[in-house]
Amino acid sequence: MQTALDNVVAILDLEAVEVNLFRGRSPEDDRQRIFGGQVAGQALVAAARTVERGSVHSLHAYFLRAGDPKTPVIYDVDRIRDGRSFTTRRVVAVQHGRAIFQLAASFHVAEDGFEHADEMPRVPDPETLAQRSPGSSPNNLWKWMQALDIRYVTTSPLDRSGPLPPDQLVWMRANGVLGDDPVLHACLLTYASDLTLLDTTLTPHGTAAGDPSVMMASLDHAMWFHGPFRADEWLLYDQHTPSAGGARGLATGRVFTRDGRLVASVVQEGLIRRIAR
Repeated sequence: MQTALDNVVAILDLEAVEVNLFRGRSPEDDRQRIFGGQVAGQALVAAARTVERGSVHSLHAYFLRAGDPKTPVIYDVDRIRDGRSFTTRRVVAVQHGRAIFQLAASFHVAEDGFEHADEMPRVPDPETLAQRSPGSSPNNLWKWMQALDIRYVTTSPLDRSGPLPPDQLVWMRANGVLGDDPVLHACLLTYASDLTLLDTTLTPHGTAAGDPSVMMASLDHAMWFHGPFRADEWLLYDQHTPSAGGARGLATGRVFTRDGRLVASVVQEGLIRRIAR
């Protein structure tokens, strides 16, 4: 699967068009819309390309319109602030003259301070769990995961047969080896964080992403990065849905390294609309 990972890394790499302007492309496949994690990851790449000091510690994003996978995406970076400790960037992704996505990201120069963190849940080791086969689910859901090795601790979406607790845990890592650039690892985690999180909002209702009777779309996405990690090493994605209503579902996530360090927190709200049949 190194080839699939290399393809995603290539997709996350952007062409510099002009100062503060970058062009991104999509994979050549039969998707009807751009995968949300892709545009979020590309937008973070665009922001990071304009930052000289510090690493990303938070991002807040809104998915405004469905992206067209057959058309390049232009990322327009606004250099809002360059401070001594914090740098802020705003990125607007544009297609066909209209904004499809907006991201605000903050970068922080490393410094010492108070420390505490949640403990990682006790779960089976990833090697004891089955790897799901990409391409075995409708709507290209698993095809988007080929660059990742994903192993469900809780019930896989393909195996659900009724309502389940409002939680989902998966081990995940890049399906191959990445370089050492920490920006690449943050961008790949951003990409991966959108794959399973919204699906968590369906676990109490006995359905899953890919169900043709449910329309799903990410509405907003926020991440906080707490410490260094490698996306090509095992990460536990602990996900929970506290609420759903009004055709929207909210999910939260915590990302731990295998040795138990909490390295990222995620929150997402998305559309989960029943389709009348």
